[in-house]
Amino acid sequence: MKAKIALLSGDGIGPEIMVQGVKVLNTIAEKYNHEFIYREGLIGGAAIDATGIPYPDDTHELCLNADAILFGAIGDPKYDNNPSATVRPEQGLLAMRKKLGLYANLRPVRTFPSLFDKSPLKSDRLEGVDFMVVRELTGGIYFGQPSEIDEEGMNSVDTCLYSKDEILRAARIAFDLAGNSRNKLTLVDKANVLATSRLWRKTVQELAPEYPEVEVEYLFVDNAAMQLIIRPNQFDVILTENMFGDILTDEASVLPGSIGLQPSASVGDKTSVFEPIHGSYPQASGKHIANPYGMILSVAMMLDKQFSLKNEAGIIVKAVEEALDTGFGTVDLFPNQPVSTELAGQFIIDYIKRI
Repeated sequence: MKAKIALLSGDGIGPEIMVQGVKVLNTIAEKYNHEFIYREGLIGGAAIDATGIPYPDDTHELCLNADAILFGAIGDPKYDNNPSATVRPEQGLLAMRKKLGLYANLRPVRTFPSLFDKSPLKSDRLEGVDFMVVRELTGGIYFGQPSEIDEEGMNSVDTCLYSKDEILRAARIAFDLAGNSRNKLTLVDKANVLATSRLWRKTVQELAPEYPEVEVEYLFVDNAAMQLIIRPNQFDVILTENMFGDILTDEASVLPGSIGLQPSASVGDKTSVFEPIHGSYPQASGKHIANPYGMILSVAMMLDKQFSLKNEAGIIVKAVEEALDTGFGTVDLFPNQPVSTELAGQFIIDYIKRI
């Protein structure tokens, strides 16, 4: 197989973990006779520094012409600490999602028995946790207009807008995933308060008969947040809107024991972006302590979801499992005997080569 992959390393630890992801891809390519062609683009703070724009036109064209996109991280303290900054790195991420039509974010959440002691939850609550969150990505309060503060700075307004079509396209992805998993879908909303949530619930209820094998349940977001802690293994596929998805996936990220372990995919009509869910972690930049496994598992998601290379993806996942089972990882996972970013990546490469 031959594929063009856009590399958007971004800010902070993004470039360091991207290097490890590409090394793993090259190892897969060599072993299984694939060809991956890479082109690099700027985004976030790095793009602002170079061009003044967080998502330049050149980067957009690069993404449009790619078969898939690997993304590192975004964010820079020099912009976070400047309240008067009119251009911010995070605007690049929102612009990319909107321009590429990345309308659904897929975040798998899975626990590893060897890391149960790393999670803030008791081990008996972590057994069998393996679910997917489908978060709508281009609608809702993040993109609502108007969004403003009045001239006196005394009042502000943000609007939350959803159309039925926006909900349907994300819901179909969630139903399809549930049908290929354990046939259970949970819609998370706030239909007792919000009109947009009532539209979500109505739309999902109308769609559900097309998937008779899938059991559908409905949870208010406050209850869902509690259930993620009380009994997270009850979930198979969670479907929710943009803001709720942002909050719930960050909550769920603590279940495996480190946010550095979790991959994600943002899918759309034109292309898809694969990225670890952690941020740019600028405090660790250049120190060789960043966890590359989230990026490496994002590579596995790309091979599986975008290119249907399930065998190759499965080998990468098994390699990460082996690393965790043997206590081989960065300081966020194994603070008493940590290894560097590079050594963690090399473990995965060596495993792939010898299998």
